[in-house]
Amino acid sequence: MTATYQGIIPPMITPLLERDTLDEAGLERVIERMIAGGVAGIFPLGTTGEAPSLSYRLRRELIEKTSRIVKGRVPILVGITDTSLVESARLAREAADFGVDAVVTSAPFYFPAGQPELREYLEQLLPELPIPLMLYNMPALTKTVFQQGIIEWAIDQEQIIGLKDSSGDLVYFKKMRRLAASPRPDWSFLVGPEELLGEAILMGGHGGVNGGANLFPRLYVDLYEAAKSGNLEQVRIFSERIFALSSELYSVGKYGSAIIKGIKCALSLLGVCDDFMAAPFHRFHESERERIAEILERHAVPS
Repeated sequence: MTATYQGIIPPMITPLLERDTLDEAGLERVIERMIAGGVAGIFPLGTTGEAPSLSYRLRRELIEKTSRIVKGRVPILVGITDTSLVESARLAREAADFGVDAVVTSAPFYFPAGQPELREYLEQLLPELPIPLMLYNMPALTKTVFQQGIIEWAIDQEQIIGLKDSSGDLVYFKKMRRLAASPRPDWSFLVGPEELLGEAILMGGHGGVNGGANLFPRLYVDLYEAAKSGNLEQVRIFSERIFALSSELYSVGKYGSAIIKGIKCALSLLGVCDDFMAAPFHRFHESERERIAEILERHAVPS
């Protein structure tokens, strides 16, 4: 038995034209760009997709249109993270109706849950879900870690199929991977921070959920394939390219929104989609766009 999901599954940006208006043409171009680049799946409504800032109506529309455009060519994993268990479960049911393959949740944010409370939350959520669930460890934004006890419990739940880890802690990643290796070989371990992608695959990870793959999916797929085959020289080359590009691209903005702004701005400059940001963020000003354009020209990475 092998991991259910392997490869690069980009956390898709949400192309917007206005506050509550989807850029439908841009959405199709983003999806086609990723699929043409060889991705193994698509993950709408994650952090890079600005999910918590979108209306529930828009979230449903995004899922429906994404499913229609993808047409079963790659799996779709939809983020259902919310402060409300009821809303998470409702979105999961709607996603299943649209043909989505699995849903993904981090710990509920705002009120930081203790580990017993987090387990109880998951125990209540699971029976409400008509499709499999992947856990999403994102302590920087949720203030809560899926600690070892939760993972040990989750491994025994057939409906839970893996962990996407954005903690940036490779020791944690390796420990959780070893924990599940024997009892749950079908579990998928995916890493978020793209600068750790190569290392995570080499230590037994199954893939990456990396924001930069919205822009240059083939580069991330190439790194994944090099790591899977044990080609250390290619891993080094592709890792350096990704690190150099992301280090520059994600440092143009001043605030925590810089990563999403950088990706959206770059896609806009490449003619893929609009770069409108969900509130409270706003798109880059012209001086920042010029810097992004210079970075794209300097790196000249093929899609």
